[in-house]
Amino acid sequence: MANIFDYLAWRGDLDFNISPFNPVDNIIFSQLSYLTLDDIVPCIDDNNGISIDLAIRQYNEKLHSPEGIQLTSFFKDDPKLINALALSRRFGKCFLFGYVNHIDTNREIQFAALSIHINAAKDSIIKENNNYIIYRGTDSSIIGWKENFNMSFKNEIPAQIEAVEYLERMASKINGPLHICGHSKGGNLAIYAAANCSKKVQNRIVEIFSNDAPGFNKNIISSSGFKAIKDRIRSFVPQESVIGMILEHGYENKIIKSSQNGLMQHDLYSWEVAYNDLVYADKMAISSKYISNTLREWMDNLDNSGKEQFIDAMYHVLNSADVKSVYELEVSWFPSACRIIKSLGNIDVPTQKLIRKIIAELLRSAGKHIDTLLINNEELGINNLGKK
Repeated sequence: MANIFDYLAWRGDLDFNISPFNPVDNIIFSQLSYLTLDDIVPCIDDNNGISIDLAIRQYNEKLHSPEGIQLTSFFKDDPKLINALALSRRFGKCFLFGYVNHIDTNREIQFAALSIHINAAKDSIIKENNNYIIYRGTDSSIIGWKENFNMSFKNEIPAQIEAVEYLERMASKINGPLHICGHSKGGNLAIYAAANCSKKVQNRIVEIFSNDAPGFNKNIISSSGFKAIKDRIRSFVPQESVIGMILEHGYENKIIKSSQNGLMQHDLYSWEVAYNDLVYADKMAISSKYISNTLREWMDNLDNSGKEQFIDAMYHVLNSADVKSVYELEVSWFPSACRIIKSLGNIDVPTQKLIRKIIAELLRSAGKHIDTLLINNEELGINNLGKK
């Protein structure tokens, strides 16, 4: 089962003139966007860029300096990836520019993006084509995940607004066609920005790559802007997708094979690849359909006010428990769980009742759709773990 590291070994010596950009390059660029590149990649107001090999060299120097830097990414294979990119002919001389990294807990926003020029021959990106705009997905911060859930009751979240502004600003600095990519929330931002930018910019967009991204509410899907770019969306979800099944999509999802199970399939490093493409599956796993049906019914039974109150309450609980990141929940789950349970006793009684009531509704929906798991797996061509 080959992954992006095998792809780099196969195709890393071929530049984009010889082997054109493909869906595997899309997930590599999307993964690269998770790195903390502050003070390395020129910001959006700068007209210059930096090659990937030089950026990675500076990144490693900062990472191993006495003061160090805090990694935004929580993917353990990132160090291996960036060093492989820096050494490859295909990626090493690609130019990074227009970097933005913005977290504001008061506005409940986590937004980051960068732009990449392939086949760059000089340090200026203004007059060059072959430009890719990459939106970062949700990082490990709790505020980032809260913003994800805010999509369920808001017509637009602050990160979506900034995504549109970023696309417009970069389009004014770059000539020629535009390609947009993103993973998780980044894929959602890529589609939202393309659907809501000006017609002039929209006409320059060639394709939008979305990788296991949450969907949208029905108002966005029915909008004229969304309909205008719908046919340019290339959306990929793994067989046991959870994140990519949230909300409505309104476009086709191509199903990808993964070496992992369940929620871990969200990790792009687990996606199986071929020489110039991803490896596709015929059907979604039963577990993904079950989760999708459960979550959709649960959310349909809550009005926007109920969703907002519940999400705000859970965010308050996590803050009270001093949980700062999803990474902390993963590596220190027992201490974190103890703090969360303790903090539940410190919130007011109405909020406690609200949390219990809505969780009970979730469990009721889960029980109602349990029959989905009883479908004959052989008919779907997969086993209980969703593998072919």
